[in-house]
Amino acid sequence: MKKLIFGITTLLVISCNEKSKEEFSLIGTTNDIENGTVLYLDNKEVLIDSVVIENNSFVFNTKLSKSPLQVVLRTKNFSNYRFLWLENNPMTFNANQSDFRNAIVTGSKEENLSQVLSKETELLPRDERLIKDMEFVSKNPNSVHSAYILSVYSTTWGKEKSKELFEKFSLKNKNSEYGKSISKYIQLNKDPKIGEKYVDFEMKNTNGKIEKLSDFNNKIVLLEFWSSNCGPCRKENPNLVKTFEKYNPNGFEIFAVSQDIKKESWLKAIEKDKLPWNQVSDLKGHDNSASLIYGINGIPDNFLIDENGIIIARNLRGEKLNEKLSELLK
Repeated sequence: MKKLIFGITTLLVISCNEKSKEEFSLIGTTNDIENGTVLYLDNKEVLIDSVVIENNSFVFNTKLSKSPLQVVLRTKNFSNYRFLWLENNPMTFNANQSDFRNAIVTGSKEENLSQVLSKETELLPRDERLIKDMEFVSKNPNSVHSAYILSVYSTTWGKEKSKELFEKFSLKNKNSEYGKSISKYIQLNKDPKIGEKYVDFEMKNTNGKIEKLSDFNNKIVLLEFWSSNCGPCRKENPNLVKTFEKYNPNGFEIFAVSQDIKKESWLKAIEKDKLPWNQVSDLKGHDNSASLIYGINGIPDNFLIDENGIIIARNLRGEKLNEKLSELLK
C-alpha cells in the first residue's frame, strides 16, 4: 500500500509540474481591422502559424521551436506588421488604442528590452542610434536581442569592436544562431583595403561548380556584391551590362557574389537582367562567406582589382567605373 501511495503521489507531482510549465500564447486586440483578416507569424520568411481576426481579436497558441524567438506578426500584404520577440509565456498584444506597430506587448522580457531601446533611438540620427545600440549590447551581454543587434551591425562596427562585444556574451548567446553568425564574421573577416592584395575565396556558381576569384588572375576584375531583392543593385545592372560589353573584349571581367538565400530568385534575376558574367553564391544571405571576408555591410558594393591582384578602387558605379576602366585599358 505504501508503494501504491508513493506512486500516486509521484504521478501527481509530475502532473502538477507539467501543468505549471509555461507555454507560449499570444492574445491580441486590434483596432479597425476587418473581420476575416488573416494574421501570420513568420520567422525569416518561414510561416510559423496563422489565425483569423474576429471582432478585432485574435489568439495564437503555437508551439515555439525555441524561446526567445524573433518573428514578424503581419497581415498578408504587410499593411499591418510588427516585429516581436516571443517567449514561452502567456503574452498579450494590445493595439486597440494605437496603430499596429505601436501595440503594447507584455509577457516577453526580450520584447520589453527591444521596445525600450527602440523608443530611445527612434528619433535619433543614424550615427547616434548606432552608439546607443552599441551601448545596449555592451550593457546586456545575456540578452539575445544584443546578439541579434551585433549580428546585424558587426560589419558596420568592424572586427575588433565586434570581437570585444562578443567576448562579453554568455555561453548561451555565443551558441545562438546570432552568436554563430558573429563568430563566423570574426573568424573570416579580412577587410582588405584599397592598395592591398585581394583575398581569394571559392564558391559554387549557378551550376554548382566551384569557382575562385583567383581564376581571373592577370585580368582587371570587378568583384561585385549584389542580390536579386536589392533594388539599387537591379537598377544598376543595365549600366553594368553595357560596361561589361564594352570592356570585356579588352580583358575586363566581373565576378559577382550574390547574397541571395533562394536559388530560384537568384537565377530568375540573372535571366531577367541578362547578366553575362560569372556568378557565385553560397545562398546564405548576409552570412555569405565572401561578404564576411570583405566586410560588406550594404549592397550594392564592389572592389576593382587590377592585373596584379591589387584593389585599386571600391564602389565604383556608372561613369566613374567607365572612366577608370578606360584609363586602365587604353
